[in-house]
Amino acid sequence: MKTMINKVSVLTVLFLAFSFVATAQISKQKKANDDTEEWKYEIECVGIGKPGTKVIKVWSYSKNAKVATGQAKKNAVHGIIFQGYAGGGQGCTSQKPLANSPALEQEKAEFFKDFFADGGKYMKFVSTSGDAAPEVIGVKLKKYKYKVGVVVVVMSDNLRKDLEAAGIVRGLSSGF
Repeated sequence: MKTMINKVSVLTVLFLAFSFVATAQISKQKKANDDTEEWKYEIECVGIGKPGTKVIKVWSYSKNAKVATGQAKKNAVHGIIFQGYAGGGQGCTSQKPLANSPALEQEKAEFFKDFFADGGKYMKFVSTSGDAAPEVIGVKLKKYKYKVGVVVVVMSDNLRKDLEAAGIVRGLSSGF
């Protein structure tokens, strides 16, 4: 009888511990998504990659440096679609955004909600560069405390083709 009570007690404690860990992970991801929904980031070209790719540094803002680092891929793809970037050193030329209209994100809100969901389709088009560690800068801003720069590679040609196939952006050959 005593061993049965001990087993039940141990199982109850283990169940509670797993519940707390799962709740904490969900809370962290929600915080990351909340920070990303505001789309506060900057992107800049840092070099030339393989044909069809863009090597960029994404500067993400968050109260937590790890959250900003984790959201860099999402911000990078969002930046290539909606923001583009100016040219610069290391052979970089300016890149216009893939979206021709700033209102496209609202017009196709359901598509982009699924596209940018955790583990969403955007992940197929981006990877972090193993060459550089994240650069963390403490920033005294009104709402954010960290600015984190992460070098990522975006497969921009594949991203464009996928968005064209989904009817989100017009193809380059479709004219003006």
